[in-house]
Amino acid sequence: MNLAKTAIERPIWVAVSVVLIFLLGLLSIRGLPVQLFPDIDRPHLNISVDWRSASPQEMESEITDPIEQEMQGVQGLKSLTSNSYPGFTEIDMEFALGTDMQRAQLDVISRLNRVSGLPDNIGGPYVNNYSSNDTLTFFFIQQLPGAKGEIDDHQALIEARVKPELERIPGVSTVEVEGINERQIQIRFDPYRAAELGVEIPVLASRATTDWDVSAGTLDIGRWEYKLRFAGRYDVTTLGDKVVDWRDGLPIYLRDVAEVRLAREENPVLRIQNGNTAIAAQIFKESGANALAALEGIKAKVEELNREVLEPVGLHMEQSFDASLYINRAVGMVTANLGLGVLLSCAILWVFLRQLKATLMIAIAIPISIMLTFCLLKVMGRTLNIISLAGIAFAVGMVLDAAIVVLESIYRRHERGDLNKAEAALAGTRQVWTALVASTLTTVAIFLPVLLLNDVEGQLFADLALTIACAVTVSMVVAVTVLPAVAARWMGSERLVDPYDSQWQRITRHLIRWTGTAPRRWAIIALMMTGPVLASWLLLPKMNYLPDVKRDAIDVWMSFTPGVNLKAQREEVIDTLIARLDPYMKGEKEPALKNYYILRYPGGAQIGVRPKEESQIKALEQLLMKQLLVGIPDTRAFGGQGSLFGGFDSENGISLLIQGGELPALYQAARQSMAIVQRDLPGAQIRPEPGLDFTAPELRLVPQDRRLAEVGWDRSPMPAIIQTFGDGLRVGEYFDGEERLDILLMGQASANPDELKAVPLATPSGRIVPLGELLRVEPGLGPESIFRADGRRSISLQITPPEGMSMEQVLETLQTKSFAAIRPLLPAGGELRVAGNADSLQQALDNLGSIFLFAVMILLILLWGVFASLKDAVLVLLTLPLASVGGVLALHLSGLLVPLPMDLLTIIGFVILLGLVVNNAILLVHQTRMAERDGLSRQSAVADALQSRMRPIAMTSLTSIFGMLPLMLSPSEGSEIYRGLATVIVGGMSCSTLFTLILLPAFLRLGEQAEIPQPLRQRA
Repeated sequence: MNLAKTAIERPIWVAVSVVLIFLLGLLSIRGLPVQLFPDIDRPHLNISVDWRSASPQEMESEITDPIEQEMQGVQGLKSLTSNSYPGFTEIDMEFALGTDMQRAQLDVISRLNRVSGLPDNIGGPYVNNYSSNDTLTFFFIQQLPGAKGEIDDHQALIEARVKPELERIPGVSTVEVEGINERQIQIRFDPYRAAELGVEIPVLASRATTDWDVSAGTLDIGRWEYKLRFAGRYDVTTLGDKVVDWRDGLPIYLRDVAEVRLAREENPVLRIQNGNTAIAAQIFKESGANALAALEGIKAKVEELNREVLEPVGLHMEQSFDASLYINRAVGMVTANLGLGVLLSCAILWVFLRQLKATLMIAIAIPISIMLTFCLLKVMGRTLNIISLAGIAFAVGMVLDAAIVVLESIYRRHERGDLNKAEAALAGTRQVWTALVASTLTTVAIFLPVLLLNDVEGQLFADLALTIACAVTVSMVVAVTVLPAVAARWMGSERLVDPYDSQWQRITRHLIRWTGTAPRRWAIIALMMTGPVLASWLLLPKMNYLPDVKRDAIDVWMSFTPGVNLKAQREEVIDTLIARLDPYMKGEKEPALKNYYILRYPGGAQIGVRPKEESQIKALEQLLMKQLLVGIPDTRAFGGQGSLFGGFDSENGISLLIQGGELPALYQAARQSMAIVQRDLPGAQIRPEPGLDFTAPELRLVPQDRRLAEVGWDRSPMPAIIQTFGDGLRVGEYFDGEERLDILLMGQASANPDELKAVPLATPSGRIVPLGELLRVEPGLGPESIFRADGRRSISLQITPPEGMSMEQVLETLQTKSFAAIRPLLPAGGELRVAGNADSLQQALDNLGSIFLFAVMILLILLWGVFASLKDAVLVLLTLPLASVGGVLALHLSGLLVPLPMDLLTIIGFVILLGLVVNNAILLVHQTRMAERDGLSRQSAVADALQSRMRPIAMTSLTSIFGMLPLMLSPSEGSEIYRGLATVIVGGMSCSTLFTLILLPAFLRLGEQAEIPQPLRQRA
């Protein structure tokens, strides 16, 4: 123990080191980034493609399927899903954690370049690499009532003033502005006038462009060199003067048949905040930035922008969700629990020691260990978040263990009277050094398997494992350096009187008597080895995936009946919602609202509503789902309280995939399956994606080949002609000096199919014929979108469990009841799959099972090395079931008051328990073997170990338990994430501490020969 000797001989070095640790710790706290949760990496790549006017079936066959086929071999690809909408397809690629995303993105781009046969007039493919960690916050820029013009008119102001100002804030990487309808040049022609003048639509399309400016090199004239440039481009004001055809020797100008105008596209995505049309601003965080500082900077800048830039023109920028409130609240709550844990732990020390000096000498380990842990977090590039702070709070009691054991040993050596204070400090530290190293190694080593978890739960709790491991390691160093140095100079001459010495002696006598005969010992072993296993199995709660941590917002998904146009959606749905929410937004009715947003997209809408008072969140949920969202025609609503993890799906939701080939049969099977699941899971919310209404109306225009031939056409010009009467035919683009604008040729809209059939067309034969003679118009139905999972057409039933029902219970119900009824309904070649978090749960459980066994093996090897005895190592491990039953029992009892299902993070609590509960057994076995080496009999050695180690065992266990108790009992928002874990550790340590004192003596005394009891060694 040269380290302890050096510390005792050079106390100034120790004092200087402690001061430096405090200074560096304070600097580290200031420099550590602060955020709500650790960074959780869910690597994705997104491929998007636009194809104007294409149907979902065309998007799937011509774009989605070829791209998916090419992407199947990308390294690290975990899942592949796609949604094909009218005119747009989106492919999401999820990758395994640890995948080199830069390399994956290059591979994806390379494969996209190899995809052959994609249509020529598509936009994209565009590849986006995104992560949920990147998003810092969302804002909406509203157009206030009474403002002039449209919100799109302020595009230049927003992009020139607002976006750059926000991107200059430290911690902000980029700002994406979404919701501005793009400008375009619309050439709206009159088909009747065009037919009258004999202008064919294909001819009009080929000539209704701006042409080009072309450079033609240079020309030498005299001593000057002139650049030749053909100025052939029309601008918007002169495009109407372009000659598109000739009749009877006279020109036909574009203005004769069409109107040229600069307009905005009609975007199916509509954003509303607080009743006002809005533009969304998504703000992204720089890697490693301090989220809290960045959010505060953003809010200050937004106030300035509102005052000086936006409000003067009738705009207002407002935050949708303020994460800084949750960060401050969560960090404050954990910090308060940490402080309370420190006070409770120190109170326990005082109860057992009843000496101020001794209490302070042990308690000094807490601030030193915490400060040094902050330094290590800074060095390792971690963040301050609710998990890392909870890890420090968990460690408050643990960091006292080593100090308690060392100080107990130092006082015992000093009270014998044969050594001075410095010698006693060194001798006492040396005496417990082996046990101290063993207990520290087992506690720290048990976190290694947790760090091997590389899924969401591993990333989420890596900070917990690191902080506890760092704090415990540091506490051992403090115990063998700072504590001996302090004790050598500050320890008084008074004895460390144990106020409970008589109780320890009485308990020891009872334990020795209870284990006095072989039958009793075997009975105790049998009961305590089988009872915990049986009790754990019977009382084990059902599993969830992750804690369902809620935020003060209600998130709603609303689906529309397919085919309802944008105007009807706005008037019948969006405006109705705004009118119903308005009195609550104004505070005229309760619960009053803080803000809300409505995001309309193809096929549905997404709604987020926040109350002014968080206590009214449940009342708001009832109001929305039972009143405000009821009775709106052609809609279905699903909703609930949002998750603090982000996104809109419950962390314990289940995705049931129904897969097949033919769409009508697939939709029919999905509708029947949804009814079965709803029957078997009453109270569950089931949201189909896409919607189950295979009723999107469409008009199929079937070419009449003979009639086309009679007028001089074939099928080839007809798609372009039809597009002009729909969304418009893109015929070119125009650069206005700032951006490129699409040029669209658009005919007059038809009010009904008969009007469309009556549209006259000039033909190459010179005859004018109605469209209905060339194309047969057939009404039909089709899908509004097509969803594919891993290359197969699918419908996903998103199941949110009923209140109080765990994911495991839902899965059991589905597997034992629903699946048997669903499988016969599947189309030929169909498949039924469980996906999403339910699938992740099973994978994580398999990983955790392996990690648990790995952790036990690590413990066995370490203990074998410490004791140099495999038998003693096994004896210590045999006490582990006592901890497991304590954790399960604590969960069960807590669940009677507050719903507390088992989840993956709770299971990690059982892994952590392995390293904590063996410490008491290590102390008892180590002390017993030392006593035997000193010549005591087995019975006397066990009795000596019990009596001499009972107080440090009680102190270390109770300080750890009371240090964690605030985290277990805290009712604060966000505490759900670690409440189960804290409950397991508190229950496991309590039960293990109590019953290890019975079980271990029974094990240690196996094979004991009958003997005359020897007096216990005098405890100084």
